[in-house]
Amino acid sequence: MAYTAEFSAVKGLDEATRARLVHLYLDHYESSNVARVLCDLSTKQEVLLLYHDKELVGFTTLEFYPFSWRGQTVHIVFSGDTVVDRGHWGQQTLAFRWIERIGQLKAEHPDQPLYWFLIVKGHRTYRYLPAFSKSFYPHWSIDRGDLKPLADALAEAKYGSNYNPATGVVEFAVSHGHLKPEIAFPTKEERAKPAVQFFLDRNPGYLEGHELVCLCEIEETNMKPLTKRLFRKISDDRVLAATG
Repeated sequence: MAYTAEFSAVKGLDEATRARLVHLYLDHYESSNVARVLCDLSTKQEVLLLYHDKELVGFTTLEFYPFSWRGQTVHIVFSGDTVVDRGHWGQQTLAFRWIERIGQLKAEHPDQPLYWFLIVKGHRTYRYLPAFSKSFYPHWSIDRGDLKPLADALAEAKYGSNYNPATGVVEFAVSHGHLKPEIAFPTKEERAKPAVQFFLDRNPGYLEGHELVCLCEIEETNMKPLTKRLFRKISDDRVLAATG
């Protein structure tokens, strides 16, 4: 069956959908509960819902906001929880639809910098970064230290003293949710990938709920070819709509 993905305003979600999101999250993560999942959801503006044969099998949440940085306004896309049912790992629909939405956001503020800000609980999420872009912070072989000051400022603004700028990790004293053991550990093949080994080295406390702060500049020159095609599609569609 084909996958579909659609965005919804968090405020517009019905109770059945909220319950399904909570179930998906708690099926994959420990040290959380219904109230905490719903509270985190309420801080986001949109949720991207992944369906397979009309069954909700995954989601990712997003928050958009301006941030004053060094005398200018930059725009931030903050990724919240991302969960895909284990039976549906490997699908690309969620990621492709997410990229299209980011293209829409960039089109709304074409002349202002746009950054993707996320804190990463596991190696699978970290691997979205090299699939999406050429470089980001932190990277295992490309020095993007120029992004660290902004990453620090964003993390400190959102997480306060829980953020450790020396390690680049949000180090919660008590986990706010971490992967269940049966899915937290990488396979031997995964561990051989540079991105996976780097994540494990930089965030050794991920099994206890520590989260690696990451930042990616959303700009066409920093995109992989497939990402750029999906990203450009939105701009091309807007031009066609405007010209009739």
